[in-house]
Amino acid sequence: MMEMTSNKPYLIRAFYEWIVDNNLTPYLVVNASVQGCKVPTQHIQNGQIVLNILPSAVGNMLMGNEVITFNARFGGKPFALTVPIKAVLAIYARENGAGTMFDAEEDTEDDIHHLEAVSDEDTHHDGDTPPDDEPTDPNKGKKVSHLRVVK
Repeated sequence: MMEMTSNKPYLIRAFYEWIVDNNLTPYLVVNASVQGCKVPTQHIQNGQIVLNILPSAVGNMLMGNEVITFNARFGGKPFALTVPIKAVLAIYARENGAGTMFDAEEDTEDDIHHLEAVSDEDTHHDGDTPPDDEPTDPNKGKKVSHLRVVK
């Protein structure tokens, strides 16, 4: 039997689309310690960061099979974010907590080399990046603990 690729990036995109289609705010919970993860360090708490990825809060978002990249503003300053798919711990709607959690994954040597190549293509800042929509404080709003794991 052929080995299939991970379904995680497909699930992330599906939940993202579902949350946005229901006029809710998608939040991404990220393990900031994963190799290749580029997020604002001042907003990391307990090794994690919660990111508002509502289309009006981010710019130039690309959700690939290996990495999610987008531009956002933190404290009024533009920032290019890179989130490896392996770093995504959950995606959920801020308003009602609907979404899913993922198991933490270990980096492999191939993943590290691939992510280094992807991050070399760095996302550029531009004036089209929208302002902050919501703070990235994981203690605000709903807690992630009430989410269900979907298999």
